[in-house]
Amino acid sequence: MSDTLERLQTRYEILQKTIRQLDKKLKSFPEGRIEIKHHHKGTHYCLAGTGQGVIYLASKEQELLEQLIQKSYLLKTQKAALAEAEVVKKAIDHYPDIIPENVYDGLTPERKLYAKPIVQDDNQYAAKWQSEPFKPKPFKEDAPEFYTLRGERVRSKSEIIIADRLYAKGIPYKYECPLKVGKEIIHPDFTILRLSDRKVLYHEHSGKMTDPEYTKDIPERAKKYMRAGIFQGDRLFYTFESADCPLDVKALDAFIEKNYR
Repeated sequence: MSDTLERLQTRYEILQKTIRQLDKKLKSFPEGRIEIKHHHKGTHYCLAGTGQGVIYLASKEQELLEQLIQKSYLLKTQKAALAEAEVVKKAIDHYPDIIPENVYDGLTPERKLYAKPIVQDDNQYAAKWQSEPFKPKPFKEDAPEFYTLRGERVRSKSEIIIADRLYAKGIPYKYECPLKVGKEIIHPDFTILRLSDRKVLYHEHSGKMTDPEYTKDIPERAKKYMRAGIFQGDRLFYTFESADCPLDVKALDAFIEKNYR
């Protein structure tokens, strides 16, 4: 199943759930609707749609006003959800069995010998990206040794956690891959490939936030990223911890799902 089709199906399920919830909620609202009239003396809220003509609401009828305004909003939301669900369902029903990324995989071995794929699926694209060689930042001779599930050496226990969570979730990443910013080469802690838009992202983990010697370089490093057109919240992301506030794995998982999918 393609990622696009999977996202369409997920969206359709969300819309169907929303529609069901709205149906249930709308049954509890009173009859009628609100009409808003503007006069030179101000704005007036009126009750309509009850078969009794248009009735100006008094200030003491604030609760009814709020209920009917909310009802109107929910009805518009329901209409939008129904319209989108209809379009998404048609897209799912008419989605092709074969998409461009799958054509190469369907070739016979004899044809694959001579055909060069021009459209790669996510797995092919990620495999090629991760196989690109690079020279990582060297370790000092006396540096402690920490290793991830992938067998790569990192600099801290927290970086093990981050690397292993990325690996477990199938997020392609490189550890301390060199990046040129201006005339300088830096080594982001993690270079990440977000497959949904195939954008390359950078993750910096700052693990000693109570150490003044450690933290003094963080602002300057952030400036280097900005000068290179890499901005926080767009392609640059941070996690932080200190001795009193260690890395929260549950929060990290949510962070990864939100930003790296």
